[in-house]
Amino acid sequence: AKSSVSVVIICPKQWYQRRVRGSTQVIEIFSKQDVSDIGDKNRDSQDLWNYLSEKYGFQREQLDDVFHYGKFMYDVGNYAIASSQLDIYRNIAPADSKYYSSAQWGKLASEILQGNWDQAMDELERLKDNIMAAVHLTQSEVLVQRAWLVHWGLFVYFNHPQGRDKLIDDFLHQKTYLNAIQTMCPHVLRYITTAVVISKRRRDGIKELIKVLQQESYKDPITEFVESLYVNFDFDEAQSKLKECTTVIENDFFIVGCLDDFTENARLIISEIFCRIHQRIEIDMLADKLNMAPAEAEKWVVNMIRQAHLDAKIDSKNGYVVMGGTSVPIYQKLIDKTKDLHLKANSCCQKVDKKLALGI
Repeated sequence: AKSSVSVVIICPKQWYQRRVRGSTQVIEIFSKQDVSDIGDKNRDSQDLWNYLSEKYGFQREQLDDVFHYGKFMYDVGNYAIASSQLDIYRNIAPADSKYYSSAQWGKLASEILQGNWDQAMDELERLKDNIMAAVHLTQSEVLVQRAWLVHWGLFVYFNHPQGRDKLIDDFLHQKTYLNAIQTMCPHVLRYITTAVVISKRRRDGIKELIKVLQQESYKDPITEFVESLYVNFDFDEAQSKLKECTTVIENDFFIVGCLDDFTENARLIISEIFCRIHQRIEIDMLADKLNMAPAEAEKWVVNMIRQAHLDAKIDSKNGYVVMGGTSVPIYQKLIDKTKDLHLKANSCCQKVDKKLALGI
């Protein structure tokens, strides 16, 4: 007996019209006041799904139509509609749904491609929470998911106003993501190092960064610049690596906008360390280390002494910087260690509030 197989061919226009109809029906349902109230009161997607099924006969196929239409809008470059559709999908779909993970990543990508950096930062946090709560993933799959988040996060961290400090907190101070970077993508250490160098909170991250860099075989001019200063105290090597850093940064998509900040802070680090380990410094020699004119270097040193709170005096007549005592009072050490505690506490409170709001 011959078996007959029927094949239904749907043309692109029919496929598109079907997805639009399905998505439009879902949007109409979501615009109703009772559905909006249920969504505001209860963040549990399963409860919302049950309500939609009982009250409006909501079907799984309709939900899939929303996802496919959102993905289609993403593929053709309409990221605003894609973001809206994927947001609807993930707010209804259970976390173990077929397309839930894809909708999460698609939503993040849509916000990045629109340049909505605040929303993209929120999506990163939501993805981090979902990866942490994903009990159905194996350890290797979780590691891959974290590595993907690290790479997507670079778009956000180097464009959001607070992104660089957030990168340090998320990738350097959180062991789970630091382990993922060391295992899967050690080249990301370039971006962590860049963020630490240009951060105003550099002292909070530099010690931890040095420990990590000394453990890793990955090297590039940016990581070697930091090691030459904080490990080898080789200022000639640091000066050479700083020139290489300029070339590297100019050709790196993520950090090309940080070139001026990096150069400025790198010079500040060189001069600060140089002054801390010498009692008397010729301004001409320091100017040579910084690739600056002597008069410009003298002004630079004055500003550096003020910013770094160094005990030093400028002898303009003889062209020297004379250093005083370099020991840091115990009270200053205590202030340095605790000055950011309130910021970290506020950040923790905000994360807890977001998780409570999402019902996690």
